[in-house]
Amino acid sequence: MSDPFRRGGLVARTARLAIPLVAAALGLAALNGALGAPEDEVKIAFIAYENPDQLLEDVKPVVAYLEQKMGRKLKYFVATDYAGVVEALRGGAADAAFMGPLQYVLARDQAGAEPVLGEVYAGKASYVSRIFVRKDSGITGPEGLRGKNIAFVDPISSSGYLYPLDIFKRAGLVPGKDEAERFFKKIYFAGGDEQAIRAVLNRFVDAAGVGQFAHNLLRPEERAEVVSIAESTPIPSHCLVVRKSLDPGLVAALCDALLALQDGPDKGLLENLYGVDGYVRVTHADYEGVEKLAREYGFLSGK
Repeated sequence: MSDPFRRGGLVARTARLAIPLVAAALGLAALNGALGAPEDEVKIAFIAYENPDQLLEDVKPVVAYLEQKMGRKLKYFVATDYAGVVEALRGGAADAAFMGPLQYVLARDQAGAEPVLGEVYAGKASYVSRIFVRKDSGITGPEGLRGKNIAFVDPISSSGYLYPLDIFKRAGLVPGKDEAERFFKKIYFAGGDEQAIRAVLNRFVDAAGVGQFAHNLLRPEERAEVVSIAESTPIPSHCLVVRKSLDPGLVAALCDALLALQDGPDKGLLENLYGVDGYVRVTHADYEGVEKLAREYGFLSGK
């Protein structure tokens, strides 16, 4: 039986090993398409959570729409890691970027990024993380995972690590990130929600900490085999962030163009933007809870 964490070049790793490796990755190759762009171009970065090549194709019609709506040329690129996007925002190779809530608070800390729009998905601007196990496992709550194997998504994922870990903290089982390695037998990072929940389905791990919609990534006949045993507090949605000191007129034009999608004739393009329903205006205040957790778990320094 093949190891699901090794397919596609993904390798299982513990939390202690994975975080330094991710933090060290600069992702500079992702910036090649943006460097050297004319000053009057708006440069947008998209983070690929699954297939970078597919996302590159998906966003082409969206970029064409934004160019027409804003009346200016856009330069865009797809990055495969958060660090590359932060570097782009900090160095001016990207003016705006789509990212998750934990990624945003780290980008704010490291590059002064600010959120301007939050995604609406399934009618809400928030979602939750869940702990999934096999229905036949006999595990009914977080306590039952002591000494078991668990798959998370990524060390800097909100719904695929930070908030699932907080479920165990709230249950009084795991005080912090380092203690998690003692509570579980082994921690894996699967690289995606589907990989993590399929690892549970295929009995490679005992549980997965993933976003609530990961269950939908299974085929209908498979979903009955996997159940949720715990749920996190609400997580603010993924967001569009802009770099520090970006011209307010450009920010307003970009936001207005994206907000116009949800009620206009081009609404179908939202499917190309991570399949969202639309957007709402947000500020850092909407993400203060994420920032607080990030500090508690050592992702940010200070209190």
